[in-house]
Amino acid sequence: MNRSWIILVVVYILGFSFSVYRYTQLPLIVEDSGKLLPTSIKQIRSATDERSLQEWIQAAAKQGEKISVAGMQHSQGGHTYYPGGIVIDMKSYDKILAYHPEAKMIRVQSGITWEKIQQHINPDGLAIRVMQSQNIFTVGGSLSVNVHGRDIRYGSLLDSVESFRLLQADGSIIEVSRTQHPELFNLVIGGYGLFGIILDVTLKLTDDELYQMYTHKIDYKDYASYFKEKVRANPAIRMHMARISAAPESFLKEMYVTNYLLYEDQSLREKYQPLKKETIIALPKFLLGLSRYSDWGKQILWDTQLAYFQSKNGDLITRNNVMRSESQFMEYENPNRTEILQEYFVPVDEFASYIDDLRKLLKREDLNLLNITIRYVEEDKQAVLSYAKEDMFALVLLINQGRSAKEVEKTQKVLRKMIDVTLDHRGSYYLPYHPYPTKEQLHRAYPRAKEFFEKKRQYDPDEVFVNLFYKEYGK
Repeated sequence: MNRSWIILVVVYILGFSFSVYRYTQLPLIVEDSGKLLPTSIKQIRSATDERSLQEWIQAAAKQGEKISVAGMQHSQGGHTYYPGGIVIDMKSYDKILAYHPEAKMIRVQSGITWEKIQQHINPDGLAIRVMQSQNIFTVGGSLSVNVHGRDIRYGSLLDSVESFRLLQADGSIIEVSRTQHPELFNLVIGGYGLFGIILDVTLKLTDDELYQMYTHKIDYKDYASYFKEKVRANPAIRMHMARISAAPESFLKEMYVTNYLLYEDQSLREKYQPLKKETIIALPKFLLGLSRYSDWGKQILWDTQLAYFQSKNGDLITRNNVMRSESQFMEYENPNRTEILQEYFVPVDEFASYIDDLRKLLKREDLNLLNITIRYVEEDKQAVLSYAKEDMFALVLLINQGRSAKEVEKTQKVLRKMIDVTLDHRGSYYLPYHPYPTKEQLHRAYPRAKEFFEKKRQYDPDEVFVNLFYKEYGK
């Protein structure tokens, strides 16, 4: 190689190295699924083994660094990152550690998804007790927000947890259960990652039963009594969900309910046991797209949803397959807009009057509301940040909004009014979403919030574990 070529090679290598150096020095910007809180952080570290995690936490505590814990990052309020902090990505920490099908118990690392657990337990005729409507989320993330689902016989996810191990801010690891460190049991579940890293979890399982589906229309005024007398009182109905119309012609009036009844011939379950994959994505995705931009589209989406579910009346489906709803049709990419979730909880007996007040408010406001799903949530007196102070209906709202500061402010004004209406009906709201509510609204919805944040500082006095949720509301 002649001298000229050597010089060119050296220049190229030096130039490439400088480019890499410049790239690694650029701010690392992260955001969650809401895409409204881009934040510059120091580093993302992927969890692979317990020893490394322990060393990272000990080093962070010593050096004054801030740690946030992330799973699938489907929370929308910056619960998984902090300015200048280190994000611990738990998705690779996903092993099944112990499985006892005869006892209906499984112990898993916290980064595992519900999908992976379903794949493992389905051949043994077992199913998960409580999880979200989609199975894409991690167990640790689900515990951190204390999820609930369609099952009306079990409560929130807290009720399905036997125990878990917690890596604390000082680097120590403890076993937490209802009898070991019970205070932490009720703080960490629904604690948004502020008390440490959940390493692994022992979960109670249930049978993968065979259900028969039935959907029918109902007037919103009759829903509370219908649920208490026809659904909750019927032991054969294992799972339940409802939707109320966001379409202009029947806005917050027309509803349909879907019940999953225990099928009398469980010997047929094996025939329906294989885990299904959602294949019809293009049509619902197209209809949801139409609903984003027109009232006509909202009406078409509502009519099509109702017709689709009614067409499945009498269909048989296993529990595991009910709990495998795909979310691909909801994927949405737009540089100027995003879609957020809100979830409001209202006592069962307040439902009709609450809907009337909500309708009055929303008819005066400009809010692009696409869908409302309704589920039942049993009273929870255990979790310190319990969203269900009594038996409640949970209304999950899908909202399309702009990303500009002006659009965010506009949405904030409407949602704060909606939260006030909810609180006036003895309700509450879910915390994993964008920090639109005021601090006053937080403390009205969660009377033990002050206690929660005081306990956080007691267990983590140096505030090693932090996130944007804590930054906004914890001080």
